[in-house]
Amino acid sequence: MAKHLLLFAATTGYQIRVFADAGRRLGVDVTLATDRCHILDDPWGDRALAVKFDQVEESLKALRGLRVDGVAAVGDGPAVLAAAAAEMLGVPFHPLAAARACRDKHLSRKMFQAAGMRVPAFFRASLTDDPVALAARAPYPCVLKPLGLSGSRGVIRANDPDEFVAAFRRIARIGERDLQVESYIAGREFAVEGLITGGKLQPIAIFDKPDPLEGPFFEETIYVTPSRETAAVQAALVETTAQAAAALGLRHGPVHAELRYNDDGAWILEVHARPIGGLCARAIRMADGIPLEEMILVHALGGNVWMAQVDGPASGVLMIPIPGQGGIYRGVEGIERALSVADIEDVIVTAAEGQWLVPLPEGSSYLGFIFARGETPEAVELALRRSHAELGFHLAAALETFRPSI
Repeated sequence: MAKHLLLFAATTGYQIRVFADAGRRLGVDVTLATDRCHILDDPWGDRALAVKFDQVEESLKALRGLRVDGVAAVGDGPAVLAAAAAEMLGVPFHPLAAARACRDKHLSRKMFQAAGMRVPAFFRASLTDDPVALAARAPYPCVLKPLGLSGSRGVIRANDPDEFVAAFRRIARIGERDLQVESYIAGREFAVEGLITGGKLQPIAIFDKPDPLEGPFFEETIYVTPSRETAAVQAALVETTAQAAAALGLRHGPVHAELRYNDDGAWILEVHARPIGGLCARAIRMADGIPLEEMILVHALGGNVWMAQVDGPASGVLMIPIPGQGGIYRGVEGIERALSVADIEDVIVTAAEGQWLVPLPEGSSYLGFIFARGETPEAVELALRRSHAELGFHLAAALETFRPSI
């Protein structure tokens, strides 16, 4: 009898299709549990299960009685429901409490602190509080982080009380209720992709983020692996990720961690109970060219993850930022030139004509993605930058063509 995987995901996008394809190759039945009201493209020829990621108990009712051999999740909200479902259905995954802690910036900071890890000074505040009074408490420079948002959305650096008040009011206009204020951590930023089995971390890839992420906003652009850092720095990043995952109680499944490194050592920023998101997963290719998602599927079902090592010398992705003040997307020029750059594998524009695009800190999307593979990390980074420079995006609000400057 074929094994059965229950996949929790918010959309039927790229990663979902890869899971579906992996299931077909391996002879695994994959059922999608999603919060979409209408499935526009059903990759398995079957109807998905309707759930609500923010209503765990109600959603579990729709899953009772299922017989599955494993669960997987794409996204932070789906990971919480996947954890609850795994406990109910008796299959391995991260514990529910751990998945919830990953989504709570304040709780996770407290857990890291209790575990004796290096953490910045921090405190929780409400956006109904007096910003002037909060500004008097804040360490400078500091970073304001909305607790209900992800992906750097609403995250703003403040260097003095005036900037704090301005940042506070800007976040309040987004509609958030609570935020965390923490001292700014200087240093280079990295991401660690890994797999946890029985509470033990197996690192898959360390990504360098070569662009300086110093604020006032923290828009990520380039990820490149393998890391160009020394073996000692890489070991510190992996060890800190393992300590953070243990502090949160993560047990079984993928993890994606964000860190900084400076003269004091490695600092954990966030740990997520899920893999790197969306199209960015294409920057990681496992042994024999196996996609990251196929490895996750095999692991979720208790199989041998022999392929859990990155294939090829170097790879990377550039998340194309929204230029200027944003506007209505009207088109792009230069894709053929961008594709012709040496070491470029693909250029994908995800913005749709007529779409209103808002940059960070209010926005949460990108114009698209550029992928590269080459002999060295340096070659990959250079290819990504050259390819990006060939693109010209037309946004109606500015009545001009913006060209990238990174």
